[in-house]
Amino acid sequence: MPVVPITRLKLRGQKVLVRCDFNVPLEGGRIANPARIDATLDTIRYIAGQGGAAVLCSHLGRPKERTPELSLKPVAEYLSAALSAKVALAPDCIGHVTEGMVQALAPGGAMLLENLRFHPEEEANDRDFSHELARGKNVYVNDAFGTAHRAHASTVGVTKLLSERGAGFLMMRELEALRAVTENPARPFVVILGGAKVSDKIGVIRNLLGKADTILIGGAMAYTFLRANGIGVGRSRVEEDKLDLARNLIAEAAAKGVSLVLPIDHVVAAAPEPGAEGRVASDIPAEMMGLDIGPRTVEDFIARLKGAKTVVWNGPLGYFELPAFAHGTLAVGEAVALSGAHSVLGGGDTAAAVAGAPWACKFTHISTGGGATLEYLEGRELPGVKALER
Repeated sequence: MPVVPITRLKLRGQKVLVRCDFNVPLEGGRIANPARIDATLDTIRYIAGQGGAAVLCSHLGRPKERTPELSLKPVAEYLSAALSAKVALAPDCIGHVTEGMVQALAPGGAMLLENLRFHPEEEANDRDFSHELARGKNVYVNDAFGTAHRAHASTVGVTKLLSERGAGFLMMRELEALRAVTENPARPFVVILGGAKVSDKIGVIRNLLGKADTILIGGAMAYTFLRANGIGVGRSRVEEDKLDLARNLIAEAAAKGVSLVLPIDHVVAAAPEPGAEGRVASDIPAEMMGLDIGPRTVEDFIARLKGAKTVVWNGPLGYFELPAFAHGTLAVGEAVALSGAHSVLGGGDTAAAVAGAPWACKFTHISTGGGATLEYLEGRELPGVKALER
């Protein structure tokens, strides 16, 4: 059954529990990148405009207990400024004091519950904790695509207790964008995969082998494929236990007529350290490691993107955290952004790699999900999405 969008929910006069993804990076107690918060402002404003009271909840980091450094206080302050209205932070996500604040929240208002993961029962999808979260609320909205692959109390447990439930605008945008590239993509369809591990992308490769026309592979995971092809990769990162798998994936691609393209040159250095100077090499010296795709590979990848109608990209193509090894990722990223193709960029490191680039706004969609995006591209069912169906 389809997910019900927020526009079909009865919100007026209701207390609306909204699962958000406010798991944002903090530096010195300040929000370093508010993109995930900004992405759900439309949903919060809509609830207020419809006369509902928004009770926002989220996790931040991976605390095992109450950790002051991982309080959502900076998020509450940011929301207050962004919405031009006070967004109070509850002292906890459950309990009598928080329940009283929920009851007192007026229509059109918004408040934020403290970090859900201060309670281990959240990740355990504990029944009693789910009841406490749902207490005093009438409607549930999930706008946290980045956590949709987790069966937690705030993503699954509460949905069994609140029958009026649906997806926020961010969640709907994510689902629509990913459906467009996995169910009936316009062709030619090019997939770009990077990142550190083949093991992280096995399901994606297998699922998209039957749909993509071309798969371009970069990042550290490319060196496992190259080694599997008998090519020396020096000290580059290789998953030795995945060499047979890489050979099988190469064979599967060939059997299905899919072009699986690997780097033909590299930017190499002794180690990914600040101040390291990279140099271009077609053959990686024994004492060196590949840390970025080289200029010929960049040219080759960009040439294969020309004419593409659909592009999915997940994973940086080099060690982008250091400027010396970011060129390949940024050059290919710019080519995708300006290609005119329907382009969907996976979340996590991929989004971080292009953040701030003047052309980043040209992508059709930049996902806020990391693991959730990967699992969707693998063809797996997301518990947080399934729980919204009714």
